Amino acid sequence: MGSTAAKAVLLKDKKILGWAMIPTGWSPQKAGEEVLQRAVDAAGITAADIHRVVGTGYGRVALDFLDKAVTEISCHAMGANYYFPENKMVIDIGGQDSKVILVNKQGKVINFLMNDKCAAGTGRFLQVTVNGLGLELDQLDRLPPAEPVNINSMCTVFAESEVISLLAAGTAKESIVAGLLKSIAKRVSTMAGSIQENVNVTFTGGVAQNRLLREMLARELGVEVMVPPVPQIIGALGAAIIARNIG
Repeated sequence: MGSTAAKAVLLKDKKILGWAMIPTGWSPQKAGEEVLQRAVDAAGITAADIHRVVGTGYGRVALDFLDKAVTEISCHAMGANYYFPENKMVIDIGGQDSKVILVNKQGKVINFLMNDKCAAGTGRFLQVTVNGLGLELDQLDRLPPAEPVNINSMCTVFAESEVISLLAAGTAKESIVAGLLKSIAKRVSTMAGSIQENVNVTFTGGVAQNRLLREMLARELGVEVMVPPVPQIIGALGAAIIARNIG
């Protein structure tokens, strides 16, 4: 149950049977029930076939049908390990926070750092500033290559004002977007470097779908950055793995 999207994954043994994702909206409880039902429908089973449910994310406290609630740090670590067990670091950029997690080969958390005090470097930061350009997030990869302009502020409010000023000065939108993505890559890579350097990374969260940001992050870190097939559901996948492993 993320701040912006609710996701559900159904797992049998080590196989994903089905998954679903919807906006969280105003009611995490209602969104949780709906997204679970959609995953059930996608898997072609019934709710009675589910043995165990683990919840994670900001809205997990609102779910009254859980067998267990687990922090998103543990779930992202376990979910990323499902796809890339050789990678020692997970970087998750969610709607309201950014996380850097150091993991072992079993997907257990060794150390982590979380930016949840402000929106800087998060999906929300990127959404607000990109909207100020009259663009949507899914349009960014279709912009032509450009030299990134320097974005001085990582505060959402000030960055939005800075973007408006750059537009008024005639700066190309693609240069502003490149600058925004570079500022996020630098901030996140600084967080990662404070935990451990030179380890391969699994990049999760909706922002991981952006090709340019992946490339910038890889350059800043100097390592390979890998992205799962559907990076938004990795926390839910980790919750499902934990549910499977409960005795």
